[in-house]
Amino acid sequence: MLDLTTNVKYVKGVGPRIAEMLTTKGIQTVEDLLYYLPFRYEDRLNPRSIAELREGEMASIICEVRGSMLFRTRKMPIFEATFGQGRNTLKARWFHGTWLKDKLRPGQIVALYGKVEAGGRGKNNFEINHPQMEILTAGPEPILDNALPLKDSMERAAQQEREAQARLDQSLEVGRIVPIYESAADQKLSPRWFRRILYNTLENLSLAIPDGVPAAIRERLQLVDRRSAFQKVHFPDAGTSFANLESSRTPAHIRLIFEELFFLEVGLELKRRRMRARKGIKFELTENVRSAIKRFLPFHPTNAQKRVFGEIAADMQYPAPMRRMVQGDVGSGKTLVALEAAIVAIENGYQCALMAPTEILATQHYLNARRWMEKCGYRVDLLTGSLEAQKKRDIRRSVASGATRLIIGTHALIEDKVEFAKLGLVIVDEQHRFGVMQRYKLMKKNDGVEPDTLVMTATPIPRTLALTLYGDLDTSIIDELPPGRTPITTRRVTDEREEEVWQFVRKQVKAGRQAYVVYPVIEGAASSGDPQAELEFAAYEFAPELDEKNRKKLDLKSATVMYDKLRRKVFSDLRVGLLHGRIPAEEKEAIMRSFQAGTIDVLVSTTVIEVGVDVANATVMVVEHAERFGLSQLHQLRGRIGRGAAKSFCVLMTSAKANVTPQAERRLDEMVRTQDGFQIAELDLELRGPGEFFGTKQAGVPMFRVANLIRDRKLLEIAKVEAAALVAGTSANVSQSDVSTVMDHLKNHWQRRYGLVEVG
Repeated sequence: MLDLTTNVKYVKGVGPRIAEMLTTKGIQTVEDLLYYLPFRYEDRLNPRSIAELREGEMASIICEVRGSMLFRTRKMPIFEATFGQGRNTLKARWFHGTWLKDKLRPGQIVALYGKVEAGGRGKNNFEINHPQMEILTAGPEPILDNALPLKDSMERAAQQEREAQARLDQSLEVGRIVPIYESAADQKLSPRWFRRILYNTLENLSLAIPDGVPAAIRERLQLVDRRSAFQKVHFPDAGTSFANLESSRTPAHIRLIFEELFFLEVGLELKRRRMRARKGIKFELTENVRSAIKRFLPFHPTNAQKRVFGEIAADMQYPAPMRRMVQGDVGSGKTLVALEAAIVAIENGYQCALMAPTEILATQHYLNARRWMEKCGYRVDLLTGSLEAQKKRDIRRSVASGATRLIIGTHALIEDKVEFAKLGLVIVDEQHRFGVMQRYKLMKKNDGVEPDTLVMTATPIPRTLALTLYGDLDTSIIDELPPGRTPITTRRVTDEREEEVWQFVRKQVKAGRQAYVVYPVIEGAASSGDPQAELEFAAYEFAPELDEKNRKKLDLKSATVMYDKLRRKVFSDLRVGLLHGRIPAEEKEAIMRSFQAGTIDVLVSTTVIEVGVDVANATVMVVEHAERFGLSQLHQLRGRIGRGAAKSFCVLMTSAKANVTPQAERRLDEMVRTQDGFQIAELDLELRGPGEFFGTKQAGVPMFRVANLIRDRKLLEIAKVEAAALVAGTSANVSQSDVSTVMDHLKNHWQRRYGLVEVG
């Protein structure tokens, strides 16, 4: 008998060679194999006859191959086959179908699944383009034998037909709801192969298998046992709701989804408790601290800023390391709150480090912090990779001696050469742009006691994602913008109306305002091979519906070319500047200072201005090729305006020649509809999925086998409640033995399954 830990190579029909192929799908044990779930199902319990077909429906048809041919057009080879049931026939075509040339033979029985379309031969003649197809039988043996009398030949033919029908009746392929699996090993392991192997596995699997979810919780939530869940998710009973199968809402699916989310939440709850048990710094909120904060504040904070700072201060006074995330929409004032926390650490005799993902953002923080914190007499330094070697050495010495109280920088802060005298607080801005281990390395810069950690993001994180990716962090939300901000009017137009757009920009500048014009690439096409051009090519990272090939074929306007055109022709009487990632750091800083000082009217830029740029007088944002940008990125760019009392305008300009995808249409419509960052983030999560929510795969995102954070939000909430109660010892009717079973399961599965490490 097999058990869940059995190596998959010992499953009948697998063996060492195929087991090696299966590792590419993360399948190493019988348990892994059982979690390789169907991605859809076909209703072959009552397959349609050709006579019953209707145009436009999705149908499953069991039929016989009558003939096939491969013909070539000027554009592509097309494989066409004719299938039949009695006198009724059906055509199917596969474009680029050369691979089918030697697979289909007359007499084979196949299962087809696809969308029925009207054929060109009149009423009730149908065809299917690119149907899913599986060959069910290899084809009949010759039924007439010249060596036998005619009567015997006919009896033999009838017997063969009965035997064939019996095989079909017992088949995994027809007469049931059939699970469809993703192929593996370059199609060598087909859906049919997976069905046979999984059927054999379940037939030979022990009846009693370990179930880590306590019986009391299963009964309370009416969850089926684990063994039944595996059986019925792969081979559903006749009568199972097809709609529930397709939406993963059968009792079997719900059981497996809950289990995955439950163990994730138990693990995160344990991490939170372990963190609270560690020795940290107990900061004092003395009168000196309060006085310093009052001197520092450049303006009166909002009620939301006061509330969030109160939550941070309470954490800092607790003798365990703070692990808190501050979320706030663009322009909500997160940096101000973070610098208040820095003052608490500094006034208690500690240093603070603030790490930002780009030099522009780090420089912006440095200029603001130095201006605001000079009132308190603190030394503030900036450390980035582009500084001269001697300047870097001087700053590192100042940090090591303790003279620098607040050090702001990029990844340069985590270099081994950077040492602190007494690090008390780590602040990480736009934290999703850093890898988990980069944050962790900065946190470990203090010998002995762990510093408090505050992470900030202007990318609102939907609750479902926050509960998993940052489930071990306490969260604060700044949900109020500073007074005096006015709503931003957002419009979308095609570049056929660009003259109107440039006239509007000119009108705003003549009224004393400033404008941004943003492009997705620095220069030329994204296929230029320049790594920086690729980095700032919005479609490359943020438009998942574009494949690699199409991304590089796009004819995109670039920042450098359009800067030259706008400066020389369109805005020849205005002051136009250019900013992108390849400009040296000192020059970038000078350009931004000029824009802030009002000596640049129109700033042409790539996405380097996405975060951290704060110019209250800028009231216009024009984004060209807006269909190529991601939703959260568009929201961040729009956040560069609307920072003053004057009315602001965002113009999303799309290419009239481009074919705007349905996903891009939804992104643009949402931008016009709302400014609410959390609503935008929810749609962005829905469109791109959790693994790509931040544009690139985020280290630490759990890789779910069954659960889906968008679809399974309610189950996630239930799992979190049950997990918290179990860890706290308040879960009704759950014994200590049950808790031990949960912990054993978690110990065996946590790192391999969820792959979560210290996230600060």
